[in-house]
Amino acid sequence: MDLPAPQPPTQCVSPPVGGPVYTKNNLSPHSRLTTPETLRTPIKIYPPPPSTRALCPTPLTTLTTTQLSTLDPSGARTRLFSPTNPEAAHVGDILLVRLRSGDPYAGTCLTIRRAGVDTAVLLRNTLTRVGVEMWYKIYSPAVEGIEVVQRRARRARRAKLYYMRQPKHDPGSVQNIVTMYIRQRQVLRSGGGGGAGGDRRGAGAGGGKKGKKGKK
Repeated sequence: MDLPAPQPPTQCVSPPVGGPVYTKNNLSPHSRLTTPETLRTPIKIYPPPPSTRALCPTPLTTLTTTQLSTLDPSGARTRLFSPTNPEAAHVGDILLVRLRSGDPYAGTCLTIRRAGVDTAVLLRNTLTRVGVEMWYKIYSPAVEGIEVVQRRARRARRAKLYYMRQPKHDPGSVQNIVTMYIRQRQVLRSGGGGGAGGDRRGAGAGGGKKGKKGKK
């Protein structure tokens, strides 16, 4: 039985229903934006902004270093409370804090809070039989200087000497120790001129008497 030969498929082209017919010379408004004529002008591509992380990988460390160089240009206070410095101040030492405006304050160091620019010390003293504790930031512009009046005989085995708040462990007032320290500093600064002058005056007076006796 002979089958009929297959015929090619017919293309059904339907004319546009309602609407204009666009040609090459008559393009639609939307197609004009993507024609080759409109792409002849290259678009300027801007490079990405520089990465802040690439310029400053550790911003907190850089900020702390900048502030320390401004607040402590000589680095004396940083060395005074550095844990790697063998002559640094430790808990249990008696410290004297001199302020730019106001009376100095001295007391036993109970703890040292190391926090970069916010490093502070807690000092305790007894004033009029009342225990007084004061926090001082070592890098504060109000602090003129910090001096070690007396060091602890033995290094404390604790980082926080809060047990000194108890009456049986309270060292009491440190005013007498600070007064002796200030007097010694004044004598060293003057170079012992008072004592040397007194010796010279005494020697001179004695020599005068000897001379008179010799004349007699």
